[in-house]
Amino acid sequence: MDLQHWLRQAAQSNQEWTADFGPYQTHPSLDIEDGRFAEVFEEFTERLKDNYPFFHPRYAGQMLKPPHPAAVVGYVTAMLINPNNHALDGGPATARMEREVMQQLAGMFGFTTHLGHLTTSGTMANLEALFVARELHPGRGVAYSAEAHYTHSRMCGVLGIEGHAVPVDGRGRIDLDALEDLLRTGRVGTVVLTAGTTGLGAIDPIHEALALREKYGVRIHIDAAYGGFFTLLAGADGPAGLAEAPWRAIAQCDSVVVDPHKHGLQPYGCGAVLFADPDVGRFYLHDSPYTYFTSTELHLGEISLECSRAGAAAAALWLTFQLLPPTPDGLGTVLAAGRRAALQWSQLIDSSDFLTLYQAPELDIVSYFPVTEPAALSAIDQASARVLQHGMTEPDPVFLSTLRADARAFAARHPGVTADAEGARLLRSVLMKPESERYVTHLHARLEKLV
Repeated sequence: MDLQHWLRQAAQSNQEWTADFGPYQTHPSLDIEDGRFAEVFEEFTERLKDNYPFFHPRYAGQMLKPPHPAAVVGYVTAMLINPNNHALDGGPATARMEREVMQQLAGMFGFTTHLGHLTTSGTMANLEALFVARELHPGRGVAYSAEAHYTHSRMCGVLGIEGHAVPVDGRGRIDLDALEDLLRTGRVGTVVLTAGTTGLGAIDPIHEALALREKYGVRIHIDAAYGGFFTLLAGADGPAGLAEAPWRAIAQCDSVVVDPHKHGLQPYGCGAVLFADPDVGRFYLHDSPYTYFTSTELHLGEISLECSRAGAAAAALWLTFQLLPPTPDGLGTVLAAGRRAALQWSQLIDSSDFLTLYQAPELDIVSYFPVTEPAALSAIDQASARVLQHGMTEPDPVFLSTLRADARAFAARHPGVTADAEGARLLRSVLMKPESERYVTHLHARLEKLV
């Protein structure tokens, strides 16, 4: 699609809409002379060049990529109106769009009933889920894997509840035996399971954990902020297909969080939280006599801890989902490309004399480290740091990230590596751009030369 054309159409649409309300004069305090704006804008665009090329497949570092052009056009078009999705009065159209996209997300996870809304981030979405968990199980803590996102321990601190980090197995998934030992103490009211850890992309055994919920009466919250959209590949044919069981089990859980600003192709910030039981809305009750006055319908602000939220985020997601819906043949095709790229690269690394695969990828995150002599943690750490730095600064650059693994985690996967340090940095690449599928051979060749 022609982004420049549709951005012009966005401006024209806004001008036509505002003209319906009659002419008015803008206040002189807001006037800015074009020459002055040009001067400042030049500095502004120059400063923005101090960024990594997130758009390019040579950037295979963190979980970053630009939004889809449709999302950009949708966001800008709505932003010119600047609706606030806290209340229907602040954004009737975008509030309806938000409800529609939440229904699509609920359907994607298999929820038959739901209560949910968009948030500004996965952090806020997880905070809301843990807030509801605290209200339902007062005095009881939250359990999460030692490799879950740090937001869970942080939000437990914010909420004043006890957090419990549970050990992981040799693939970075929560250890269910250790979890059950903790649940026997009666100190835990909610278990957080992760569908796609941000370090390795590991998927906790959600389907197996459901039995523990029934046995110990705990809630199960799914942090699918990163990996949630991969449910579209569950049971799919071909190499990109994922095992169905953990993904289908999400429908039986109490709440789930997903970030459309990751694999949903949206700009920051756009997270989402869904509760299976709409009755949890009672925990959000509050009195706001000056914001809810044009409708007796439920306002989005009545089911959210956040107040002001950009209606433009809902508009961007709605427009994107009309074109690339959260279905296997819609967004699923985008995710499948990244998944195939990760599998292809892992195969190249497996046959390499210069790189070693740290762990087979479950989603689109590839972890690996340079072959060193001797094969020791200290040497691997230094080599990874060198490859990272040289990759960014040499001609034909590649942009990677690192992940620190402790000696125990290394030994579980690579017992032949000498543990002469407490841990080591290894290299990590997120292949969330579908363009990566056609670029991994080049990335691999570059890294072999850098090592």
